[in-house]
Amino acid sequence: MNKKIMLLGSGELGKEFVISAKRLGIHVVAVDSYSNAPAMQVADEYEVIDMLNGEQLDEIVSRHKPDIIVPEIEAIRTEKLYDYENAGTHIVPSAKAVNYTMNRKAIRDLAARKLGLKTAKYHYAGTVDELKEAIADIGLPCVIKPLMSSSGKGQSVVKNENDIEKAWDYATNNSRGDIRQVIIEEFIDFHTEITLLTVSRHNAPTLYCPPVGHVQISGDYRESWQPVNMSEKDLKDAQDMADKITNALGGAGIWGVEFFLTNNGVVFSELSPRPHDTGMVTMAGTQNLNEFELHLRAILDLPINEITLERAGASAVVLADRESQTAPSFENVDETLNEKNTDIRIFGKPSTRKNRRMAVVVTYDSLDTDVNVLRERAKRAAGKIQIKY
Repeated sequence: MNKKIMLLGSGELGKEFVISAKRLGIHVVAVDSYSNAPAMQVADEYEVIDMLNGEQLDEIVSRHKPDIIVPEIEAIRTEKLYDYENAGTHIVPSAKAVNYTMNRKAIRDLAARKLGLKTAKYHYAGTVDELKEAIADIGLPCVIKPLMSSSGKGQSVVKNENDIEKAWDYATNNSRGDIRQVIIEEFIDFHTEITLLTVSRHNAPTLYCPPVGHVQISGDYRESWQPVNMSEKDLKDAQDMADKITNALGGAGIWGVEFFLTNNGVVFSELSPRPHDTGMVTMAGTQNLNEFELHLRAILDLPINEITLERAGASAVVLADRESQTAPSFENVDETLNEKNTDIRIFGKPSTRKNRRMAVVVTYDSLDTDVNVLRERAKRAAGKIQIKY
């Protein structure tokens, strides 16, 4: 296909997307703020710029003239995407969707106030005093997040008043972009967190992947699995909410729509307009098409006849435990691969920092396998990897 895609953000999710695009002959320009980012290693061309700098974005878009721009991260001068869209460039899934979802305030207000989705009670704060007032209304424990961040950075649970200023500093110091506000959320008593990978298409019905269960620590993904044990009613409610919010935002592509499963039903949490980190479990062949292939097909208006669950699977991450500017090596890969039906994806990041995600282990088995067995296998296999700095 004679198409050129510009990928804004070139991490591990972008890398898998580029691999899918290259299999269909798509020319890809990978962009990020540092050299040798994972997606750059498999793309046709790359650019290193500050994506929050509108002039630098304008320059590379003007020079490369992409047919399609695919944002992968939050730290982008997103209002520029409206200009490119108005000039005829296809923004994935749409400029409106990217601008809303990159900002927790915009997306939460859309979900709760305009669409009436069931969410946690929430407030915003721009100062420590406002934060204290919000917590007095919502109560403890509660969750504090930056309005703009990635991979759970800056998120914490406040359990007592002594944690408030620490949570404020952690959130604002880890905020991306220009916004220095936080969102304060009621702590939801949930038994499971899920991601409903939702595929919106131009002139075709929305499709849903089988729900992905996941565990997050400080807002950052640690493990995920398919299938998830949930009631038909909860699944239908989640699909209805996902359909409402993705239709309101518009465009085509895959969305990672996150929900809490509680004893009182499904509660909307967040969504991302792109492949989701928890969806890396689909690289275990749990579906007939993984999330990256689905994203690409939806973007290009290629057929997606159906999405089927093929087998049970689980994923677990491999984290760095320190900062290093030297590209790490990985030991005990053979021991990891000795686990039944297990594989590892090393991302190829050129540097590390504490708790940076460096690889993911995926494992699978037949659909009648207890997913808890697979979860333990994935975590055990991931734990065998040693990172050498």
